[in-house]
Amino acid sequence: MTASEKNNIALYGVMVADHVPAMLAYWDKELICRFANTAYLEWFGKTREQMVGKMTIIELLGPLYPLNEPYIKAVLEGETQTFERKITQPSGFTRDTIANYTPAYRDGNVVGFYVHVTDITPVKLQELERKNQIISEQNIRLINFSNTISHNLKSYSRNLEMILKLYINAKDEATKNKMLNHLQIIAKGFSGTMADLNKVIDAQNGVDEKLENLNLYDFIEKTKHILGIEIELNNATFINKVDPHLTLLANAVYLESILLNFCSNTIKYRSPERHLVIELSSKIETNELKLSIKDNGLGINLEKHGKDLFKMYKTFHRNPDAQGIGLFISKYQIEAMGGRITVESEVDKGTTFHIFFLLA
Repeated sequence: MTASEKNNIALYGVMVADHVPAMLAYWDKELICRFANTAYLEWFGKTREQMVGKMTIIELLGPLYPLNEPYIKAVLEGETQTFERKITQPSGFTRDTIANYTPAYRDGNVVGFYVHVTDITPVKLQELERKNQIISEQNIRLINFSNTISHNLKSYSRNLEMILKLYINAKDEATKNKMLNHLQIIAKGFSGTMADLNKVIDAQNGVDEKLENLNLYDFIEKTKHILGIEIELNNATFINKVDPHLTLLANAVYLESILLNFCSNTIKYRSPERHLVIELSSKIETNELKLSIKDNGLGINLEKHGKDLFKMYKTFHRNPDAQGIGLFISKYQIEAMGGRITVESEVDKGTTFHIFFLLA
């Protein structure tokens, strides 16, 4: 190879090094810089004239040197080093890097080391964003879980309070026994609900809500019993037309919360002009199970309120008990289980919610 060819190779080598985004440098055994590419120079705000053949790595790194010193000593002993380091640039901006120190040999002896430093700030930012997203999702699940507990237990406490009042005011033993029977049903349902909630708590660190095969008809019957006193006191008719053999993939706590919320809403927003009828029916559509919850209550003006129907803290009737979080929670729960929800409603005619679940 001619001297000219060697010079061309050297020039091409420098040109390539200056056009890669990674920082490349070579330091001799006395820790003096013998080469630094453009990225390395720009990172530290130096010129090639200031660094090459003049500056030591101790001078360049300044307060960072004591942190890097163990790696420098190790590489000069022939051990390749890889480590992460935060470096503050002259501009004041701190970036995350991963550094590789590789020993350079001549005649079997270490005479210096090569430096390869990669800016991994974008990767770290992505990791941080991913962690923040996980924390955000965990917070959403925590908020949803607390709201679910609140909604579920509120149904029990409301009906328990009614039963106790009716028991205290009962004039005969037959009525008292009837109330005690209702109380036993409520207690049994409450125990089942607490068992399901405990399962959720045990699995609260999981990323996904656990889905299992559940019998929809049985859950509706449980809901009917929990709301039994409210249904009876309001002289409502509760019709369960769901196929008793249908199963769906759902989370037990979520499913109970959804049914309690929609069914209690039918009572809460009943029309004073007519006898309340609550009808639940099911239908298989492609690979989904559609549950329809229909009532003949006050209805909702969807043209006016449709876009806000499932938003938090939105209410559409002047009911003192309305908080505007029930539909928001239910929609979240349905979608968290891979489902969806649609609604049909007409003012003073009634409302039908169609909930689509995954088939078991």
